[in-house]
Amino acid sequence: MSSKRRDHGDGGIDARGPDTWRLRYYVKGKRYTVTFHGSRSDARKEVRRLIRSGDIGEHIAPDKLTLTQWIDQWLELKAANRRRKTVERYRELLRLHVVPKLGNRPIQQIETREINSLYVNLDKALSPRSQHHIHVVLTSCLKAAVDNNLITRNRAASAERPSVGDDQVGQVLDRDQLLELVRGFKGSTLYEIVCVAAFTGMRRGEILALRWSDLNVSAKTLRIERALEYTRGHGLAFKAPKTARGRRTIVIDDFLIDLLRKEQERYLRATTRVPDYAAVDLSLVKLPDDTLMFPAPDGEFTAPRHPDAVTKQFMARAAKLGFPGLRFHDLRGSHETVLLDDGMPVHTVAARCGHDPAILLRVYAKRTKKSDQSAAEVIGRLTKTIL
Repeated sequence: MSSKRRDHGDGGIDARGPDTWRLRYYVKGKRYTVTFHGSRSDARKEVRRLIRSGDIGEHIAPDKLTLTQWIDQWLELKAANRRRKTVERYRELLRLHVVPKLGNRPIQQIETREINSLYVNLDKALSPRSQHHIHVVLTSCLKAAVDNNLITRNRAASAERPSVGDDQVGQVLDRDQLLELVRGFKGSTLYEIVCVAAFTGMRRGEILALRWSDLNVSAKTLRIERALEYTRGHGLAFKAPKTARGRRTIVIDDFLIDLLRKEQERYLRATTRVPDYAAVDLSLVKLPDDTLMFPAPDGEFTAPRHPDAVTKQFMARAAKLGFPGLRFHDLRGSHETVLLDDGMPVHTVAARCGHDPAILLRVYAKRTKKSDQSAAEVIGRLTKTIL
């Protein structure tokens, strides 16, 4: 049923189905038609808004550009100033979870309720963090559409965002559990890698990118200047740290120094083909600057291990040791928590691990129990004096 005919300045509304309307209006003498979903009252408000946008020079002409088409354009823009791994993750989240539901919809017609429905019906197997990440990426994508004058409002910004939850905390091992895990890897090809992760808090990609030239034995330091990442489009590649905090030099203890010196000696003997029993001054042998500490087991010393293979091998052995579901990244969280529980200042731990202190403190507050126990003990001592 059509509304009565109005002057061009008032626009027009035609019913096209339950809560579906065709809006007709004019801007600078040109007639436009758009589809609107909502109540008749909301449709009238939308017509008035569209007419006013023309009056004040903010009108965006109707376009049939679909969300899928805009996502492709947006990812191209992001590829110019984002890391490959980041863009690949954006593409994966949108392609798997957004495009199947909203990809064919013109971006100018997408409503907040559709985005809310998308979130409600996300795969329940997805972690809360992944669901929240989908919202963040879609919001950023549609914000760019607003900035490019393709849409007037970012409907994702007003949607009910999924809760991030606490899954980013992961599993946290206390001091004894961490030592038990490390001992369990002795004899494994991952032993040295696990030791570095557990006793430095370094990220997986940072460890796999370490070179022998990054180790200073006399100063007992490790220099972190790069990380290894894997993307489907470009394979394995070294990259600079994400932030200035990521580029750092950390002090390591005597145990780790001794462990790495023995590993380095093994490499030097392999390079020079000197048997283990031969007494030779290996300090005269110099490895190439790009020789990796932990290269692929069956490759050249400059060929990196695949990060996913390391994680898979780690999780399998950790499960056999009684730590099912423990991620390699949980070693980093455990290292940070042990230091903080022992009273080390947050800014010191953050600098060691290349972390934002504010984020570290917020995550630590969620995953630690010792700090609350310590607070209870302090209060207990205070109340004893009263009693």
